[in-house]
Amino acid sequence: MRYTPRDMLAKLVSFNTESQRSNRELIDFCRDYLAAHGVEAVVVPSPDGFKANLYATIGPQVEGGVVLSGHTDVVPVAGQDWSSDPWTLTEREGRLHGRGTCDMKGFDAITLALVPEMLEAGLKRPVHIALSYDEEVGCIGARVMIDAMVAAGLKPSAVIVGEPSMMQVVTGHKGGTRMRTTVRGHAVHSSRIDVGVPAIMVAGQLVVWHEEVMRENAAQTPSDNGFEPPYTTLHVGTITGGTAVNITSEHCSFSHEVRVIPGESDDAYVARYRARMAELEARMQAIAPETGITMEVTSFTPPLAPENGGAAEVLARRLTGDNGSHVVAYGTEGGLFQGAGWSTVVCGPGDIAQAHQPDEFITIAQLEAGTRFVRGLIAELSR
Repeated sequence: MRYTPRDMLAKLVSFNTESQRSNRELIDFCRDYLAAHGVEAVVVPSPDGFKANLYATIGPQVEGGVVLSGHTDVVPVAGQDWSSDPWTLTEREGRLHGRGTCDMKGFDAITLALVPEMLEAGLKRPVHIALSYDEEVGCIGARVMIDAMVAAGLKPSAVIVGEPSMMQVVTGHKGGTRMRTTVRGHAVHSSRIDVGVPAIMVAGQLVVWHEEVMRENAAQTPSDNGFEPPYTTLHVGTITGGTAVNITSEHCSFSHEVRVIPGESDDAYVARYRARMAELEARMQAIAPETGITMEVTSFTPPLAPENGGAAEVLARRLTGDNGSHVVAYGTEGGLFQGAGWSTVVCGPGDIAQAHQPDEFITIAQLEAGTRFVRGLIAELSR
């Protein structure tokens, strides 16, 4: 039951854990693998039991340990042109290809493969392994897992979220709120649009609102905060509605998001958006009272705020030698761990540019760099 990081990565990639599927087979494997080494894992299922998180402690049950955090779900491969089987680890020119190799089963594999070394090292402070479900669709699983870890009395001094950062120490990232808006219009023949309420055209005004606010942000936000782009962004990703070109549309819905820089409030943007919705809804209902606009928040991921001299940053910099300033635009589960009161950074192997892509890969060099990092952590916690 001993694996090299590469062998463990091949095993984890072989489990199809696309976010629309269950990850229970992978979690069961991890539980059994840990049990074979005498480590008892805690499985925290989703409310419907279809998916599950897992966390486990290696070393003494004392304060001051480190959480190594990774998610187990991956994005779908449908519609992508792969050169090899996404669920079989394939080496080509120093790259290990497969869905999830970069995002983020590479880090998961390193952590799990080095469990025997953790056990043999005589840890003075514990390593807590935390594997979640549904990170890709809104960091859903980590919420219940973190609640369970807090309830169990775990008090780590630092959390390392192993998302791909090329082993740079990332101290901040944007937060994100995802929403879905539905516009209910009033259908009439388009020649009498004056007595109809075209849902698509109303929705269009809300879509344009996103662009207008983002343009304001771009003009007002300082450019030296390290983010690319350096301002809060708003985006509409999908839209559907209407039945025919000569009928004012009775229905339109679209999915959208706001990604805020640390220090700005998701709630403030949602409130501004609802105010714009109310303005348009009043005009609609003056023509047809049964019309309206509804919006639901489908997910919320808090930002990760830089910590001045935080324990996780100090530790990660000592282990990597990286003293640069790094923040990223993508979101992670880091803000959720930080919200629990635990010092957190993002630091993991692989390049985020490869995430979600066909022929996704992690280089062998990055897998080895991540392995050196975790081995360094083991030595640190053994002193």
